[in-house]
Formats: sequence, structure tokens, C-alpha cells
Amino acid sequence: MKKALDYLWPVLGVVAVFGSLYLLNKEFRSESLGGEVWAALKAIPPHRYFLAALGTLLAYAALAWYDRIALLHLGVTHISWSFISLCSFTTYALSHNIGASMFSGAVVRYRAYSSKGLSAAQVAMLVVLCSYTFGFGCVLLGGSLLTWDPSLMQRLSGFLPDVVTNPHTARAVGIVCLSAVVLYVIGSLMHFKPLHIGSFEIVYPRPGVMVQQLFAAPLELIGAGSIIYFALPEVGNPGFAVVLGAFVLSFSVALVSHAPGGLGVFELLFIKLTPDAPQVQVLAALLVWRLLYLIAPLLFALVVVVIFERGRLAEALLRSAHLK
Repeated sequence: MKKALDYLWPVLGVVAVFGSLYLLNKEFRSESLGGEVWAALKAIPPHRYFLAALGTLLAYAALAWYDRIALLHLGVTHISWSFISLCSFTTYALSHNIGASMFSGAVVRYRAYSSKGLSAAQVAMLVVLCSYTFGFGCVLLGGSLLTWDPSLMQRLSGFLPDVVTNPHTARAVGIVCLSAVVLYVIGSLMHFKPLHIGSFEIVYPRPGVMVQQLFAAPLELIGAGSIIYFALPEVGNPGFAVVLGAFVLSFSVALVSHAPGGLGVFELLFIKLTPDAPQVQVLAALLVWRLLYLIAPLLFALVVVVIFERGRLAEALLRSAHLK
């Protein structure tokens, strides 16, 4: 079964990419995309590009905090912030582009953290905890947005069944999400026993770790979502709450789809969720997001990996020479 799933996820990812690109092509069939998108990119003021870049830094700083939180939960305190930040940045820059972040993240983190004395089991737990913190952030932020403005889901009317886009359903989902967060907080404060859901086990962290999760998880999503917000024009901008809600849903679905970089899936959903904004300008903003959040970090991460692996190889050759 596991071997079948190993082949299934990449296939599903490729299908999701081509299916989404086909639907996007239908959406923009009447548009002359090349010139219009380029004009929209040039129309973005320099100061908004700068603010979008700051949003990228905020997002990756929060991702480094994910690793720090997981290490604290594991009782590991001897690794410096600089090493954690570089490892986290490289991990997410690669996994966001490659897809299957659990697997690719585990490989990169194992190579890095094993050099600091962590076992394979500890690294595996760290990967799970980081993924859990991200999921926790989606539940907290998504629940807050749906409770505050349940009409957000109506933007997907005609694309999803009416029962899903109904504001009453959306608010009920939001309240359930926030209730789960409250239960998690109480469980941590009261030192509840691990919660078992089938074969899945939720171990409540220490209050100090839990409080950090409450801030780190939403902060990463806010930083990443702000890239798109600042890249959108002021005229026709649907507002930060709408952009953030569209980003959380689109990014989460793109990750679940296993499409490399969420290509096509992310753009399709985001455009559907912001029907009032000019579509070409939304597409330009999404290209800015891909450049700042995915492509530029990937190029830097590849350099970091080469330098790190070169250093590990030099150490191995030196040890081998000493043994002789």
C-alpha cells in the first residue's frame, strides 16, 4: 500500500497541475496575457515591491521559528538561531518548489540536523511538528477569518457546491476550528493526556511552546499573504482580510494537491476567490509572490546546499586521511 501511495502522490500532483492550467487557460482565453501582465508588473510602485519583500522576510523568519519551536518541544537547546534559520530557509525553499514537503523537508533537515547530533527519529518528529504548526496556523487563522466574515466562501459560488459556500456553513466551520484551538490551548495549560484520533496522536506541548505556536503559525501566513496584497494595485484591491483568506485556502489546497510549487492550483483558486479584482493584475501579483516566495529563495537555497555538502565532503575526506 505504501509503495502504491509513493507513486500515487506524484501522479496526482501532475494531474492537478495540468487540470488547473487547463482551467486557467479557459479563464484567460480572451486576454492578451504577455503584454498586459508585463504592464501590470511594471505598474507596481517600487515601495510596494519593497513591502512585498519585507513580507517574504517575515514569512521565512516565522518558518525558522517553526523549527525552533519543534526543537524546544524535543528538548534540544544547543543549536544556534543562525543555524536553525539557515536550515529552515533551505528546507522550505526546496520543499515549496519540489512539492511533497514532508519528504523533501525530512531529507534536507536530516542532513543538517544530524551534523548537530540529532537522531533520525528526532528529525522525523521535528518534521511532523513543523507540519503540525503550519496546520495549526491554518486552523487558527482560517477559523478566525470565517467566523469574522463568513461571506468569504461565497466568492467560490458556482465553483463549489452551495452547501460549502453558504455563509452559515462557513461560520459554523470557523467556530469549530476556533473551538479546536481553544481545546488545544486548554489541553496544554491543564496538561491533558495525549488525544487519540484513530491512529493519530496529539501530544499537548508545554504552555511555553504552545504560546509560541499561537503567534508563529499565523505570522508566517500573514507574511506570505502580504506579498500578494502589496503587489496588488490600490484601486480594486479587495482588502487585506480577503487577500489573506484567499491565500490561506489556496495555499493549503495547493499543498494538499502535491502539485510542484502548487503550480496552477494556487493561481486558479486565488483568482476564483478574488473575482472583484482585475484578473490580469491578480495574476501579476501572484507572479510576484512566486518570484519572491519561491524562485528567489530556491536559487539561494541551492547555493547553501552546495556549500554545506561541500563542507561535509571535505570533513569526510579529512577524517579518512587521519584514519590512514
